[in-house]
Amino acid sequence: MLPLLTAVPDHPVPGVVFRDITPLLGDPGALREAVGALAGLLPAGTDLVAGVEARGFVLGAAVAVAAGAGFVPVRKSGRLPREVLVESYELEYGSAAVEVHADAVPAGSRVVVLDDVLATGGTASAACRLVERAGGEVAAVVVLAEIGGLGGRDALAGRRVEALLTL
Repeated sequence: MLPLLTAVPDHPVPGVVFRDITPLLGDPGALREAVGALAGLLPAGTDLVAGVEARGFVLGAAVAVAAGAGFVPVRKSGRLPREVLVESYELEYGSAAVEVHADAVPAGSRVVVLDDVLATGGTASAACRLVERAGGEVAAVVVLAEIGGLGGRDALAGRRVEALLTL
């Protein structure tokens, strides 16, 4: 699976190495294996998978189906059509915001935040705050790959974090 993750230097800005998962997504066997392995990392009793835009959508929806859970999209700002909750966060190269529909997470739901890559942890932390503000309990943060040395786990201190791969 690891050769199917491609490092793209200087994207989206100089000095950042982007981890591209599209080769993995294009390989049916690797995709099936990744989805099954990610579903196996979900804690028992997971009600919802909150997938972070955009690659977290692709993986998150498939993992939710495999695990028998529902799916909640965590979108970039301005893309959801109804009332939303918004969380801003810092990236290694700027700032951004993510949103969920205000009614997306029933109170007391056990939610797994799922994304493709954990780097500095800003996006995952913002997604966790959204889930909690909506009334859910973050059961875990699950990622396909974690980039070591960038502080992602530190940003998620006190939360269960599961990574299929460490880069």
